[in-house]
Amino acid sequence: MIWTIELASFLEDAPWPAYKDELIDFAERTGAPLEVVENLKELEETDEPYESIEDIWPDYPTDEDYFFNTDEY
Repeated sequence: MIWTIELASFLEDAPWPAYKDELIDFAERTGAPLEVVENLKELEETDEPYESIEDIWPDYPTDEDYFFNTDEY
């Protein structure tokens, strides 16, 4: 399973929290690339829903990763 920012961006509007099957359905309905659907199919089955993309891809860059202090300039 390989995630990129571009692939993960297709799940930004997903109905979080969501189960694996719901995420696959969402990706297919919204026309996400086949790689996104394949990555989702590789997720393990859990009794708990995934709360966000960070549950799927722990290294997903957040706004904090790109913090730019505009007060300094």
